[in-house]
Amino acid sequence: MTNYGFVIDGRTCIGCHACSVACKMENEVPLGVYRTWVKVVETGTFPHARRHFQVTRCNHCANPPCVRICPVTAMYQRADGIVEFDPAVCIGCKACLQACPYDAIYIDPDTHSAAKCHYCAHRTDIGLEPACVIVCPTRSIIAGDLDDPESQISRMVAREAVSVRKPEQGTSPKVFYVDGADATLTPTVPHTRDTFMWADIVTDQAKSLDASLTPGASLTPNPSPKMGEGGQSHSPSAIRYSPSAIRHSPSATSHPPSATSHPPSATSHPPLAPNGTPIRVPQPQGVGVGGSALMVGGRVAEGMVQTAYNAQHKIPWHWPVPAYLVTKGIASGMFILLALALGFGIIQPTLVFPMPVLVVSLLFLAATAALLVFDLEKPGMFVTILTRPQWRSWLARGAFVLLGFGVIAALWLVVAMAANVGWLRQDIAGLIQLVLGWAGVPLAVLACVYTAFLFAQAEGRDLWQSSVLPAHFLVQAVMAGAAALLALALVVVMPAGMLPFLVNVLVGTLLLDLLLTLMGEHGIPHASETAVRAAHAIRAGRYSGWFWGGNIGVGHIAAMLLLAGALLIPRFGIPLAALAGLAVIAGLYAAEYAFVMAPQEIPNS
Repeated sequence: MTNYGFVIDGRTCIGCHACSVACKMENEVPLGVYRTWVKVVETGTFPHARRHFQVTRCNHCANPPCVRICPVTAMYQRADGIVEFDPAVCIGCKACLQACPYDAIYIDPDTHSAAKCHYCAHRTDIGLEPACVIVCPTRSIIAGDLDDPESQISRMVAREAVSVRKPEQGTSPKVFYVDGADATLTPTVPHTRDTFMWADIVTDQAKSLDASLTPGASLTPNPSPKMGEGGQSHSPSAIRYSPSAIRHSPSATSHPPSATSHPPSATSHPPLAPNGTPIRVPQPQGVGVGGSALMVGGRVAEGMVQTAYNAQHKIPWHWPVPAYLVTKGIASGMFILLALALGFGIIQPTLVFPMPVLVVSLLFLAATAALLVFDLEKPGMFVTILTRPQWRSWLARGAFVLLGFGVIAALWLVVAMAANVGWLRQDIAGLIQLVLGWAGVPLAVLACVYTAFLFAQAEGRDLWQSSVLPAHFLVQAVMAGAAALLALALVVVMPAGMLPFLVNVLVGTLLLDLLLTLMGEHGIPHASETAVRAAHAIRAGRYSGWFWGGNIGVGHIAAMLLLAGALLIPRFGIPLAALAGLAVIAGLYAAEYAFVMAPQEIPNS
């Protein structure tokens, strides 16, 4: 069986970018996006500097996460190992961009479909080599069958010391680098200036790698490296984040720069000591800021490892995704609390009360669907998820969960309305409502938590790979449901026992949410450096205002004070409780916004 792959020979690559041009011409790739590009990283200091070139593209992984997460099989793996895509089927959900740990996939600005290197399959199928291979003037790109022991690529992989990008991801990438440098293979090793060699930095992802850090912040992945044979570190964190290019570069340790070197730009991240902590030491007058500069190993780190050129990638998901998490949580949380209150006898069965609750729940569920469709690059093709679902994708599974949940909630509303107008006996209606409530709770819970499994499939964002995320999403949904019901109490008369029940639930879930946030997501050690960076951006970087001011300040502290006021001043109890509910929802959006956005700003290439 044929098994296609690439070898990139860094010993002979001259960084001419001919492969990038040939790829664009052969595949009609629009400006601003790339299937193949040459990343340029400079190490050392003048006059002992070196420029490293890395031809970068889809790795055609043997275990491709982009294929698993695609809800409509637009991204698929061929029998010959090529990971191919079908633009006619793609709905533009951008989930594959989140799943790729290599930033290899983009959204075509003309077709609004996901696209990437597809090994020039139209050429390969007729016995021709990919365009990048035939145009390379130094024969630095070798393509062929990795399973053919007589092929040039197979012999090179067997003979040379080759490396791959992010082996710890478990994707089994099939682009092998000869003389691949840690400084290029690991995206977060080099620092980035205000501009690249031939381009201004225009995307948030390129700008924020270094800006997300502050001096003195520890970025040490917590698990200790495990040493294998020959002293090689087998720790995922040690493989994923490799500052060895900074610490062990001969030019970095043997040739200190002159005192007239330019200081690091305001956006450059601190070089790290062996334990991962940025170091600040005194520096000659006039260099750096405030009479100090960042140092590594006793040497000024300026210019040691910097990205001179790289492709810039846009952040795929924006405000609609955190908004959809909130609306989905409100819809499912309200249903769960209504069903539990009736099922456990906290409130007596009534024909009137369930109707406004179910109407609001369904409205937020409709808003969830609308946000999902709105965020698609091709919203008119949303129905494809239902007509040709790819069942390994939690995006496809979630669509059916939301559909089933909506059907149960709508049936409950119809039964309540029928009984209210006398079309159905009250005792029969009460029994049916209990049955529908208990039947709908599992679907509502799944509606809460399925996004956690979708985020887990987004293997390019390490912060989302959290084992506490399903439980956290469930807690947040119940919290949001209680908050929405308290706000609804301003216009709907609550049955006896419902308000105390909601207040108790809200207080309990607020405390539990705070515990899961501070001790779970931000207290448990992160296994990779990219997850540490994203968490740091939330706690002390670009998104700290959303986290501390919005989530903790408004969503927890202000909400608890308002709830305390509602208990202490019964006359204004309902308005204050309603305000507390609105504060909780606002704080939840702030938390979700920071959680969704921060990991996307850490580059994967």
